[in-house]
Amino acid sequence: MSGVGSEESSTPPSRVTPLAFLDPGDPRFASVADVRERLGSAGYLADEGIAGVVHLADRLGKPVLVEGPAGTGKTELAKSVARVTASRLVRLQCYEGLDESKALYEWNYRKQLLRIQAEQVVAPIAGEEPGTPPSGQGRWKVLEEDIFSEEFLLARPLLEAIRSTDPVVLLVDEVDRLELETEALLLEVLSEYQVSIPELGTVSATRIPMVFLTSNNTRELSEALKRRCLYLHLDYPSLEREREIVSERVPGITTELADQVARIVRALRGMELKKHPSISETLDWARTLVMLGVESVDPDSARSTLNVLLKYRSDLERAAKELDLVVAGDSPT
Repeated sequence: MSGVGSEESSTPPSRVTPLAFLDPGDPRFASVADVRERLGSAGYLADEGIAGVVHLADRLGKPVLVEGPAGTGKTELAKSVARVTASRLVRLQCYEGLDESKALYEWNYRKQLLRIQAEQVVAPIAGEEPGTPPSGQGRWKVLEEDIFSEEFLLARPLLEAIRSTDPVVLLVDEVDRLELETEALLLEVLSEYQVSIPELGTVSATRIPMVFLTSNNTRELSEALKRRCLYLHLDYPSLEREREIVSERVPGITTELADQVARIVRALRGMELKKHPSISETLDWARTLVMLGVESVDPDSARSTLNVLLKYRSDLERAAKELDLVVAGDSPT
């Protein structure tokens, strides 16, 4: 199943339940400090702003729209919240061309066709020969109710999250890749926590999932979508915070090397590059230096490993010219 990170569920659809009476479950976090502490235990270093929004989302049952440059920890935030709350992560990876059948649900047409064929061969009407096509409005109605039942429904991530009775974190990743028409599919889910299926009725949540939508801000999202969400902007971390992240996530790194890595990456982000290094690429570079036994970064060791940080030839060439200044701690011109 392309672009989707969920499993099919056999839980039957529920009747419509007013949002005010949905059970958000017990609070996942006791306080903002509890959010920071528990995320930190999972290796995600959240500041007060991040922890505050996560805490509000938990208590209010509101989705969180997380915007910012690629590689600033947006997706990792949702994954970390799922880990520390023992919730199942249901992920919808957005891409251009994603439609309702991959985001919400679709019918298992092959299984339906087999059922219709079996009806013709195995269970003919009394007096009919095997293979006689279905006849009569009454018989078709019975068959239609059968093939458009839960047995033939393939749940996709949005429906999967809505009807789950277990704690769920729903991650709608890179929502800005969707066309505006497909973005509208999310509105009912995010405002009422329900999905309408014409053949079955409305499937409404009995437990509110925790929802994170991530965006690299490649296009402006609709006001209707933003209105339904709490907003969190994640930018590249400060020097002190990135140094702390490197020290936390890279085993065996020294304080001096972690500081050098953070400072050099910060200098590179200040240059006019096609793509600035992400946090994950910073960590990859730090692990590379540790693996190579580098105790202190010099221009040669930086230049030989620069392709771990930068992924465009023009960026590599530009950065290589400035490495002496960057490693020395001076601002490049």
